[in-house]
Amino acid sequence: MKFITTTALILAFALPTTIATAPSASAASTIERACMKSNRRAATKPLCGCIQRVADQMLTRSDQRKAAKFFTDPQKAQDLRQSDGNHNEAFWKRYKAFGTSAGNICR
Repeated sequence: MKFITTTALILAFALPTTIATAPSASAASTIERACMKSNRRAATKPLCGCIQRVADQMLTRSDQRKAAKFFTDPQKAQDLRQSDGNHNEAFWKRYKAFGTSAGNICR
C-alpha cells in the first residue's frame, strides 16, 4: 500500500462520520486522472479507478479538484494542512477520512 500512503501525501486518516453528496458526472474522474498522471509505478487504472470511486462517495466536486492538485504538488497538501481557518480544517478532516477509506478499500 505504499502508493496509497504516498498518494495520500503522508496523511494519518480517520474514518468518516458523514458522507458528502456525490459530484456530477463531469467531475467524476478528477482524482482518477490525477492519480494516473502521477507517474508512480503503482498507479494502475484499477487502483486509480477505485480511489476515484471512494472520492465520489466522500468528497464534493470542489474537494476533489483541490485534492487532485496534491498528486502533482505534495507541498500544497502540507501547506493546507498547516494553514489556519475553519474552512481548510473542515476540508482536511474530509480529506483524511477519504484517504483512510481509500487505503482500506483500494488494496
